[in-house]
Amino acid sequence: MKIQHTPTAEDITEAHRLISPYIHETPLLSSNMINSIAGAELILKCENFQKAGAFKSRGAMHAMLQMSPEQRQKGVATHSSGNHAGALARAAKVLGTKAYIVMPHTAPASKVAAVREYGGIITFCEPTLAAREETLSALIEKTGAEEIHPYNNYDIIAGQATAALEALRFMPDPDYILCPVGGGGLLSGTLLTARYFAPESRVIACEPQGANDTWKSFQSKTLVPSHLPKTIADGLLTSLGSRTFPIIMQLVHDVITVQEEEIIRAMRLVWERMKIIIEPSSAVPVAVALQQHPFMKQKKVLIIVSGGNVDLDKLPWNA
Repeated sequence: MKIQHTPTAEDITEAHRLISPYIHETPLLSSNMINSIAGAELILKCENFQKAGAFKSRGAMHAMLQMSPEQRQKGVATHSSGNHAGALARAAKVLGTKAYIVMPHTAPASKVAAVREYGGIITFCEPTLAAREETLSALIEKTGAEEIHPYNNYDIIAGQATAALEALRFMPDPDYILCPVGGGGLLSGTLLTARYFAPESRVIACEPQGANDTWKSFQSKTLVPSHLPKTIADGLLTSLGSRTFPIIMQLVHDVITVQEEEIIRAMRLVWERMKIIIEPSSAVPVAVALQQHPFMKQKKVLIIVSGGNVDLDKLPWNA
């Protein structure tokens, strides 16, 4: 039964029960060196170790498990620049159906390769929202597949919420939770999980300065679309959705932005000190923590590391 409302605590708990056989329960990791630089106790929820390399596997699998067998047999479709595409292609493969994926021709090569490896059927388009939506609409008309939106979908939001749910079972009541934001699916889910299971924790949205539509929306209290975003954090280029925006405006404590050089520094620091691969989007909340905000000093900070899908031939510090 598809969720038709803002997910409840019971919806999130049930989503975790449903998807658990199909995903990894990812670890919480920390680095004394990085903590000393940040001046806080940083604990990373490492969704870079998730199936398909990102938290998106949670939402994609949950959304597909909510479909009827008859609809699932017709396949699923979406537009995505990367991680949702790979996650949905993987979920479709696991559940024995087809995934039709619209990707901009500028999508990272590693993410295109991942979709193909999972059997996703790719249609490329121009890197604009209008082109994505037009191409997807034509695909759905042709195939009868059901659209699984990357973030503006309550089943997706409930699935993404399970990352924070897992973390809070081992790290109850962090002072702050830092979460990257693009379309807002992960942030919305994290906000709801915090509201239900850690109400004293403050959730901060973390965003590149070059794609700061959420910051603008938060300041103006109106939905400001992403316009010509420019950032290496390719997973954070999209605008908030009609379902994610109100959740974020109601529950987020603050939105903090970081510059490109801060993202690159944070990404490289995690690679070097923790020996784990995180992608630029994942480095954004780490970069916020490294800004040494006084309110975070000596606090417990949970960071949702969104994924680890990187084009190894185009590392940002080699550009």
